[in-house]
Amino acid sequence: MELTRDGSVFVLHMMEGENRLNRSLVDGLSRALDEVEASQGEAALVTTGADRFYSTGLDLEWIASGAEPAAAFIADVQRLFARLLAFPVATVAAINGHAFAGGCLLALAHDFRVMRVDRGFICMPEVDLRMGRPLTPGMYALLDARLSRAAVHEALLTGRRYNAHEAQARQFVNDIAPADEVLPHAVELARGLAAKDRASMGAIKAGLFERAIEALTQPLPSWLASPQ
Repeated sequence: MELTRDGSVFVLHMMEGENRLNRSLVDGLSRALDEVEASQGEAALVTTGADRFYSTGLDLEWIASGAEPAAAFIADVQRLFARLLAFPVATVAAINGHAFAGGCLLALAHDFRVMRVDRGFICMPEVDLRMGRPLTPGMYALLDARLSRAAVHEALLTGRRYNAHEAQARQFVNDIAPADEVLPHAVELARGLAAKDRASMGAIKAGLFERAIEALTQPLPSWLASPQ
């Protein structure tokens, strides 16, 4: 993971293969947010992946390994989403490739999303993963905060993979661009918001997403929090 700065815009490159959400990636994202939040002056944040992956979601193999309690880790992931929703500077996800499941949610927690037009899909494939109860109330709340009820219903019940044009039509993403223009476009979008007052930005976002943030930071439901 590498955090660089292009004038007023911080750019976070996630470079852990498929960028699955495990302890390493979540802690790296949190440290990057700490650094951006501690900076002085104008600022905005862009996140992006590498090659054909933005993020393919929770690292289910790592979670199943028992490296740490699953419920505690998922609670940390949800707090990361909540922090992004109310982050005091503008955030833009430059979706360079696949954004699946938790990776889709990570992108949706940003203020804006720019997706590569020629390769990669966005999807919520949980219906096909045979996981019983694959989403928490906080995750449903995040989806509801960003998408129409019809879009959420279709995405969750079909598990359909959306290309860039389809994702834009359903408001998963704001803009689409050729592969070599995704990151520059995201950076310029972020740069245009970097001068906004941080206190106002954070307060407005916290108000806009109050319900989702509350759901993401509440204690986990008993079916997930209980020992496995």
